[in-house]
Amino acid sequence: MHVDENEFFRRATFCICGSLDIEKALWKCLLYIRGFLPAEMMAFHVYDATLGALETIAMANVTGGQRLSVKTVLPPDVRRPFMEAHHGEDVQVVDRWRDNRVARLVMSCMAARCGSGVVMRLRVEDEVVGLLDVSSSHESRFTRDHARLVALLNDPFAIALANSLRYREVLELKERLADDKEYLQDEFRRAVGNEIIGADFGLKGVMDLVRHVAPLKSPVLLLGETGTGKEMIAGAIHTLSPRKRGSFIKVNCGAIPATLMDSELFGHEKGAFTGAISQKRGRFERAHEGTIFLDEIGELTIEAQVRLLRVLQEKEVERVGGASLIKVDIRVIAATHRNLEAMVAEGSFREDLYFRLKVFPIPIPPLKERILDIPTLVQHFLRKKSAEIGRRGIPTLAPGAIDKLMCYAWPGNVRELENTVERALILSNGEPLSFDDLEAARGRKAVPAISNQQPAQSMMLDDVVSTHIRRILALTKGKVEGAGGAARTLGVKPSTLRQKMRKLRIPFGRNAG
Repeated sequence: MHVDENEFFRRATFCICGSLDIEKALWKCLLYIRGFLPAEMMAFHVYDATLGALETIAMANVTGGQRLSVKTVLPPDVRRPFMEAHHGEDVQVVDRWRDNRVARLVMSCMAARCGSGVVMRLRVEDEVVGLLDVSSSHESRFTRDHARLVALLNDPFAIALANSLRYREVLELKERLADDKEYLQDEFRRAVGNEIIGADFGLKGVMDLVRHVAPLKSPVLLLGETGTGKEMIAGAIHTLSPRKRGSFIKVNCGAIPATLMDSELFGHEKGAFTGAISQKRGRFERAHEGTIFLDEIGELTIEAQVRLLRVLQEKEVERVGGASLIKVDIRVIAATHRNLEAMVAEGSFREDLYFRLKVFPIPIPPLKERILDIPTLVQHFLRKKSAEIGRRGIPTLAPGAIDKLMCYAWPGNVRELENTVERALILSNGEPLSFDDLEAARGRKAVPAISNQQPAQSMMLDDVVSTHIRRILALTKGKVEGAGGAARTLGVKPSTLRQKMRKLRIPFGRNAG
């Protein structure tokens, strides 16, 4: 039969390169070449040198194609010549039962009947990437003319196989990335739950606001001193929102140079400026269908503020050097320790952006207003820092240590407390932690010791807190609120103190008698 080899090559190439699904492409190609070859089945095989095995990754017969992962371990004496680029001919006609041990192994693993066929090594730039197997269940069906036709297709088959392997690798990496992302998000959610100490006491009001706003899309503005845990509150809002499966992107606006601000936030196109050697997605694009947390929002330049306002209004970004707008679905949480109203008045912060961000402000109290959370925070940091520095067990606290901590002003808030605990751990040498180097006179005035009571020996948190509250009540002669009352001395609201006293069964008011 006369064959127009150019037309045969063109049509077969169109079939094998016409789909990313290699099994579908293989099936279409088989249906075409059956008009020229006695082919009943085609298959792609890849050699795994580590295992010494031949993996069948796809096959097709007249009924359709199938993606596979069937591995056949080759005998040691046939592994090397089977895939060597310079060993023997690339195309062989085989009568499988008589001539080819590998063919028999492969066909038996695939539960197919061995007959005859053509096996061709596939090369890309002189590197063998795999094998093509064109076969029939009957013996002695293929000739050298058939092998010559198959050899015409070496390049398109090799390219299709190489592309399929790369595509499979990309899909595997994508699945692995999705698994890693899910794992990290679960870890983040657990971390947020563990880190927010005082959610039921000192931060109860904050967490009530968080639960109200989390299910919505509204922007949130977190206000508070440095070190109060604004990032953890932002993480809690994201975790409790419908966007919790999306990305939580954190941006420290004060840490990005003004010259790089636009590129970092909004991305850039290749060649947009010197050094832009490739396209880059900005933080807003990465936060699509998730949440972006803009810490220290007051540090943004006026130019960046204008772009941010557009994102909030139009829900779209434009990369530096780009000519098109990119739609984004994001939730913005901003945070600052600065007085934005004063910045608006002096012209360093845009008024329209300020009101866009201040849809739902959440003030976060400093640690000096959460004194009764300190014992719980200390125990948390002791566990955390002991694990980080590799110390077995949690060290004990010296008598009166908690009193020192609760009488300190904490200008650095929770972050300063964490550093204080870590420093004490490093210097402790196995001794109980006493915090002797803490400068109590720096802020809050130390509460004087009470002569007729001894420091609490119990290390239980409730016992330590109960002892401290009782001491303060003794100093204030049982007065809870008002000038000279226990609540003002402790720096907490009277209702908060009463709630804690009920929990610890500390009598007050009429019950005190």
